[in-house]
Amino acid sequence: MTLAVTDRVKEILSYYPSDNPGTLTNLARLLMHGRLAGTGRMVILPVDQGFEHGPYRSFGMNPEGMDPEYHFRLAIESGCAAYAAPLGFLEACAGKFAGQVPLILKLNNSDSLSKLEPCSALTGSVKDALRLGCVGIGFTIYPGSSSRNEMYRQLRDLTLEAKEAGLVVVTWSYPRGANLSKDGETSLDVAAYAAHIAAQLGAHIVKVKLPKDRIEQSEAQKVYDVHKPPRATLAERVRHVVNCTFAGKRIIIFSGGEAKDSDASVLDDIRAIRDGGGYGSIIGRNSFQRPFAQGKKLLEDIMDIYK
Repeated sequence: MTLAVTDRVKEILSYYPSDNPGTLTNLARLLMHGRLAGTGRMVILPVDQGFEHGPYRSFGMNPEGMDPEYHFRLAIESGCAAYAAPLGFLEACAGKFAGQVPLILKLNNSDSLSKLEPCSALTGSVKDALRLGCVGIGFTIYPGSSSRNEMYRQLRDLTLEAKEAGLVVVTWSYPRGANLSKDGETSLDVAAYAAHIAAQLGAHIVKVKLPKDRIEQSEAQKVYDVHKPPRATLAERVRHVVNCTFAGKRIIIFSGGEAKDSDASVLDDIRAIRDGGGYGSIIGRNSFQRPFAQGKKLLEDIMDIYK
């Protein structure tokens, strides 16, 4: 049975008035699929870690994850809104699981073998995404990198092509570079800035890391000191980042972060995202690095909190 598009989803679609019906239809498909269908929240399963960090480092603790089929099944059986992955993993099983879960093709990826300034390589195309039946494309930018201008240019061109083809654009916005400290990458001002940049570049869905109670930029510190936005709790910091993303009129979802042994720790973060008005989560390692039944249950528990 096809669910009627809910009022909340219609409201979110109204935030994108310049987009064509094809893109809005694919955005609605994401928002109306899975366990959170119609709520305006979403949980996406991303599995690009094999490319980014290496296969055994990513899947050695759960070798079943070496098989691309494992991740399709995990996304489908847990009720995720979508499954996002690089070209190879999607090509391996997109035909077998056609129509069972919305797909997002990650169009650029980096690897951990290089020590250069962060800049991902193009590894797929909009044509690949259309061929595989994807609802959208994914792209990572590294604000703060000396290569950011090239990444912004690539994203601009791919965004134009994707929107003309009726696809959704999902942007991973991860501040990183020589002028940012390691803690600064997830500082409140920097996380909010990264989300805003992705929205300004035309993303429909923005992904950032959870922000810490820390200000990195000295010029930003002066403004935070004067106006003092609430930021003591994670929920307050999430709300601040959401507000900096077009006053919440862009879908912003948050990374699951580093792998955690405790489900309770993961779920505490999810409650903070929910209470702060975030649209949802993109949870990879904390789901697929667990045995299948445990990973599935954790994803279900996360979605139940949002629901």
